[in-house]
Amino acid sequence: MRHVACMAVLAVWSAGSAGSFAHPPEASGESGHFLHAEHWSHAAPAPVDGRALTEVVSLGQGDHRYESVPDWCKLTFEGPMGNTHGGLVVDSAGFVYTNTDTQRSVMVFAPDGSLVRTFGEEFVGIHHMTIVREGSGEQAAEFLYAVHLAGDAVVKFTLAGEVVWQLGVPTESGKYDDNPGAYNPTSVAVTPNGDVFVADGYGRNWIHQFDKNRNYLRSFGGPGKEPGQFQTCHGLGIDTRSEKPMLIVCDREGRRLQRFTLSGEFVDVVASDLRRPCAIAFWGELMGVAELEGRVVLMDKDFKIVATLGDNPDRGQWANHGVPPEAWQPGVFTAPHSMNFDAAGNVYVQDWNASGRISKLKRLAVDRSDESR
Repeated sequence: MRHVACMAVLAVWSAGSAGSFAHPPEASGESGHFLHAEHWSHAAPAPVDGRALTEVVSLGQGDHRYESVPDWCKLTFEGPMGNTHGGLVVDSAGFVYTNTDTQRSVMVFAPDGSLVRTFGEEFVGIHHMTIVREGSGEQAAEFLYAVHLAGDAVVKFTLAGEVVWQLGVPTESGKYDDNPGAYNPTSVAVTPNGDVFVADGYGRNWIHQFDKNRNYLRSFGGPGKEPGQFQTCHGLGIDTRSEKPMLIVCDREGRRLQRFTLSGEFVDVVASDLRRPCAIAFWGELMGVAELEGRVVLMDKDFKIVATLGDNPDRGQWANHGVPPEAWQPGVFTAPHSMNFDAAGNVYVQDWNASGRISKLKRLAVDRSDESR
């Protein structure tokens, strides 16, 4: 089987040859579908940087330092990876799962970056994913929960790609009686007891909660700018860094993170004035936030920013879906849509990009040699 480094393939794929990938259709009305425009910019791209494929770049601050891994993901086919407007998760064995808006809806990469399989061709348009370990002992297994934005549903898969169940429009909520098509879910989170939260981020900005058997429990949030309301509840995550787990919501267009109890009660706004937060992930005491406007930030358990990664100085590339591969910079992001960690703390970032872009940052060991002097 022939392997092609995905970054190398994409680097020769010009903006013009990306063709229909370059500009996703505008969302129509309230119920825009899976190539939903992320308010992409028409600004001119940055100059071509031929080093983007091979140069190792150091980034991060303090105890949180990383270096870029050139040509990490290796494709087994010619042409672009495909529009990346989805999620990115890592299983316990270190395999990385990400999405494209192609028939290769879920792409699975080995820890060394080799593409090992794809699945979900009947679910083109997956927007977000989370991996959950369920059961105990010999019966324990990991499952992939995915939001199929194009199908207005949450889909639970085995890691082999077999469908376990689907959860559609929450008609019990009464929020869509006038128009079920207004439901456009963007994210899913699963609590330690198996409850499922689904964010209607591209629809009416409600978060819907179900028990582990998919029985409807409640809805909360709704559109607005007040605390506890959302302008775009784009991403969800369960924060277990403290004694009491909490739900964190990325209110993207509100540029803030909001915290709720696992019963849907508003607690507080934990971070504001962010650069359009899309998704979050956790590793130890750290929380990573993918910000659509060209940056990833790492926060401690008190939600203080302790490091910034890939901060793009070119505002014309921020949230710009059409930045061509030849304009990518090493260790610099354009429109982070999702991010995650592996067990070693390495960082993976998916940019929202017409050609498709996945980056790996290797976590560096903390040098404390000066402290002993």
